[in-house]
Amino acid sequence: MEALRANHPLDRIVIAKGAGGARIQEIVDLARQKSTPVRFEDRGALQRLAGTSSHQGVIALGAQKKYSELDDVVGSGQLLVILDGVEDPHNLGAVIRTAHAAGANAVVIPERRAAGLTETVAKAAAGALEYLPITRVTNINRTLEDLKNRGYWIYGIDERGTVTHDEVDWTTPSAVVFGAEGKGLHEQVRKHCDFLVRIPMAGQIASLNVSVAAGVILFAWKSAVGRKKL
Repeated sequence: MEALRANHPLDRIVIAKGAGGARIQEIVDLARQKSTPVRFEDRGALQRLAGTSSHQGVIALGAQKKYSELDDVVGSGQLLVILDGVEDPHNLGAVIRTAHAAGANAVVIPERRAAGLTETVAKAAAGALEYLPITRVTNINRTLEDLKNRGYWIYGIDERGTVTHDEVDWTTPSAVVFGAEGKGLHEQVRKHCDFLVRIPMAGQIASLNVSVAAGVILFAWKSAVGRKKL
């Protein structure tokens, strides 16, 4: 409760299934006010998270920084990097580092089924987390619709893309969407993209690790946009 009241950065709150009462409800209500996700899981999951059975049925997982609001990063931005469910914290940190180096204005991640801003992410980002805003949204599809209404062009990175990264006409403001490890973009996310872009591969492997793909794509964007400004 005090962590919520003090606006301490929290990734999420986990509550044991079946736990109830006024204090639990107070935590749930305040978490919703603070836009902190609440998950209900079995007591075994809480015990594994806490490393002890003495957890009172509630655990808060801290974040390395506060998340930014989408409205705060879209106004004058030229590039948003959107991650459709990247679960590996090392990949998330590496993408954040690359996005900052390429000039992105923010990285957008979903609340569910995705890595949050843990210590591992902060280490993999190698300092970039201090400079690059990270926004967490409840629904990637609705966010893409919102960005389209704000004038953003949506570029989905997909091995089935119809245009290669060096052929696409990058138009700003851009939102570049990368899929999850091994799964790629969800079907509904693909449908929300204006362009599906692929990286041509010479070998037998169809795709790259998401953090490597981010390096290729984001610096292709940076180079193309830089040429347009000249």
